[in-house]
Amino acid sequence: MKFKHLITGCLLATVPAIATADFISFAIGGGVWNETPEGRINKIGDPTVVDVKNQLFWTEESQGYLFATLEHPVPVLPNVRLMYSTLDHSGSGTASFDFEGVTFSGTVANEFTTEQTDLLLYYEVLDNVVSIDLGLNIRLLDITYKVADALGNSTSGSVSGTVPMVYGLVGGSPWPGLLLSAEANYMSVSGSSISDYNAKIAYTTSFFLGFEAGYRVEKIELDDVDNTNADLEFKGPFVGAYLKF
Repeated sequence: MKFKHLITGCLLATVPAIATADFISFAIGGGVWNETPEGRINKIGDPTVVDVKNQLFWTEESQGYLFATLEHPVPVLPNVRLMYSTLDHSGSGTASFDFEGVTFSGTVANEFTTEQTDLLLYYEVLDNVVSIDLGLNIRLLDITYKVADALGNSTSGSVSGTVPMVYGLVGGSPWPGLLLSAEANYMSVSGSSISDYNAKIAYTTSFFLGFEAGYRVEKIELDDVDNTNADLEFKGPFVGAYLKF
């Protein structure tokens, strides 16, 4: 099963705009996500699964993220957000396992890099004291990996794909400038799923500067996607800052 089959099998719908902004708003910012990984991964045909903490020696990492958001008063057109984030993990230690048909033993080192670029198209269903956004997130995934041991055994590869996800936000503004919200991105098809949730508090000052902090959980479950099975979770707190005009 290829990543393109995830697109074909995923039925998504957006909703027409019910609420619109009174004027054009633009925000740009970024931050750091301090996430902890756990889970397992294996290639189809490998006799065992690989634990990312005990055999790949992945540990807590600080990952950067960037975003830009455009909201406007045109009812027919969706608002747009671009977001870029990474999941970079590497490790080295004494282990023994099979991966991609290669047996590794002794001192094993690895590098896994996942780049995620999100194109989020959404409508503001409500935009006052209570906020509700609904839409579609198109996520571009670019994964590269390399595993090698001290005996000269090695394997490397890459996987790229486009994943459409349902998007939703529910929030509340107890006073001007402050937003408490929960966001969700989700897709599921043919036994595979990707979910990305966060809960955060954001405050925009009267000087265009804003701050955000929260907790994010991303889960990746793959069932024979590009000959790969995976059950991975990345979770932890994040903090960021932005300019909003």
